[in-house]
Amino acid sequence: MLPEGIPTVRVTGRFLFPDGRPLSGQVVFRAPNLLTFGAYDVILGGPVTVPLDATGAFEVELPATDAPGMNPSSWSYSVAEQLAGVSMNRVYQVLLPAEAPEVDLADIAPTDPTTPNYVAVRGDSAYEVAVEAGFVGTVAQWLASLVGPAGARGATGATGATGATGATGAQGLQGPQGAAGAPGVVQSVNGKSVAAVVLAAADVGAVPATGGTFTGRVIVKGDGTNNVAEWQDSTGVIRTRVGPNGNLVASAVAYLANSVQLGATSADVGGGVGVLGITNAATVPASNPTGGAILYAEGGTLKVRQADGTVFALAAAPVTSVNAKTGAVTLAAADVGAATATHTHTAADVGAVATGTAVLLTGAQTVAGNKTFSGNVIVQGVGQTQAVVKAADTSRTSTATVAADTHLTLPVVASATYIVEAVLVWTNGGGGFRADWSAPSGATMVWTDNDGAGAADLGTDLTFSVTTGTTFQGALVMSTTAGSLTLRWAQSASNTAATVLLAGCYLKLERVA
Repeated sequence: MLPEGIPTVRVTGRFLFPDGRPLSGQVVFRAPNLLTFGAYDVILGGPVTVPLDATGAFEVELPATDAPGMNPSSWSYSVAEQLAGVSMNRVYQVLLPAEAPEVDLADIAPTDPTTPNYVAVRGDSAYEVAVEAGFVGTVAQWLASLVGPAGARGATGATGATGATGATGAQGLQGPQGAAGAPGVVQSVNGKSVAAVVLAAADVGAVPATGGTFTGRVIVKGDGTNNVAEWQDSTGVIRTRVGPNGNLVASAVAYLANSVQLGATSADVGGGVGVLGITNAATVPASNPTGGAILYAEGGTLKVRQADGTVFALAAAPVTSVNAKTGAVTLAAADVGAATATHTHTAADVGAVATGTAVLLTGAQTVAGNKTFSGNVIVQGVGQTQAVVKAADTSRTSTATVAADTHLTLPVVASATYIVEAVLVWTNGGGGFRADWSAPSGATMVWTDNDGAGAADLGTDLTFSVTTGTTFQGALVMSTTAGSLTLRWAQSASNTAATVLLAGCYLKLERVA
């Protein structure tokens, strides 16, 4: 809003086609580049663009061209009509004196603003006229300077002789330069000059949204969050996409009509078509897949790493026949030299001992006489004996807090009972020796040493200050949780001189229930 006190003029106007339809476009008013109103501490600058409304009309309030205290003074507005559908738009000058606070553009616009050097010049308060640049004043003043005061008309005299041509008069002063005109309306767009220009993709060097052909390199850069590109089916479901990191992801069946090469940027498929080429792995897989298998090449050999960690090569020749049979082979007992399932063999037929004289693999049986076994006898039920011998010395200093021994530990099963024996020997640097046990939750054990000291539970420590050896014995009763029985030990009293539990100590368990 202009400061109060600067006189303004309200300018209105309306533009229509000859048939009464409203024109569209805008009217641009330009004053000198900058207008200074010192009394109001304000500087005005720039054009005023007024769009036409739906009826073709406009309205704008502008500073009067004769406002007092304005610098520069004695100027006029340049008016540029920018109307759609009009072959030639007008640019002309108008004055807006403060004595006419409201004016319609149709009343002051010239009928022919194309006259060279047209300038709007203020006449008396009733009108304005247009004259050549360089002449200031009204038409009446110009005529008065030529003819002088009117006098009485005399009688018509005889025509005199033609006088000599007078000398050329001095060139008149050049008038002030008008303000820069408004930009002209668009005459053509990409070579099209019709009233309503419609451009197609080809007119601007683009590919139609319905599809087309690119020529040259195409770079698509993602934003790091969304897919770089997506291909959808007719229902809008994404079937193939390029992810944020440039990875190609196919969510439907991928059809590859030619060969596929993995691990290289050039084909190594031996001239085949519809084959898979796998380059030797730059890094052989070291961890197991989850719920699948890894297929790769190493040293020119195709290999598979399975979820259980098994790695095998697919290098063996394929089976071509089974017992001279090919195709979908089905073998009968006779094909492998076997009897049918209904055939009955005697012990002698198979080189076995008759029933009642052989050791049964299952069920209860009493075996008499001495038996010699060339291999190990492993018993997992009642009667099982386990033992572990300490493989190396263990040294502990400055601690009276028991901790598990790294060697003296054995597995125990749920709901079993064991006789426990441990033979321990140590060196005493002054800190002595203390020990107790750890076992699965719910297990109990009463135990003692060879000197008569006893403990009613697994976690009660037995301590030794001077001696350097002992034998522990006890009965371990397991609950429903399996695990391990482990000896725990430390110094009886914290000492910087080490207590060393020696290699050769042992722990033995015998299952009795």
